Amino acid sequence: MKLVVNVVNLSTPAGVIVGLIGRAKFSRGPRGLFYATGYKLNFPVASAFTIGNLILSKHDREYFDARPVLVQHEERHSWQYFCLLGLPMFPLYVLGVVWSWCRTGCPASRNPFERLAGLDDGNYTEYPVQPLGQTVSQAFSALRSRPKGP
Repeated sequence: MKLVVNVVNLSTPAGVIVGLIGRAKFSRGPRGLFYATGYKLNFPVASAFTIGNLILSKHDREYFDARPVLVQHEERHSWQYFCLLGLPMFPLYVLGVVWSWCRTGCPASRNPFERLAGLDDGNYTEYPVQPLGQTVSQAFSALRSRPKGP
């Protein structure tokens, strides 16, 4: 049922388009999931991410075969697309990233979608809440310390 709904709500077709743009190789995964491996783009910065029922990654298929807990984490995201009727997940997820970054300096730690999918299962660290001023200060410090070059 989730597979059909995530095709109809356009989230899985959107994932296929992203996978094609990223020149990924497609294969069937477990429980109605699909993999798009060898993803070539550097965005988003993650070992894997899910759009609809499609898990995208720069890694190969064996990466997922060796990490069933990560696949379960990504599968939970596919259920989030199902529950949110597909594409509304994108802006809501971005709001979750902003919220989490403002609270902790980390885009995942307080993101409700990552927390519901299981932070540990997705290899995320839970950071404590900190004042917004501290988060902004850390961000500017990181920008100033980046090497300058071509």
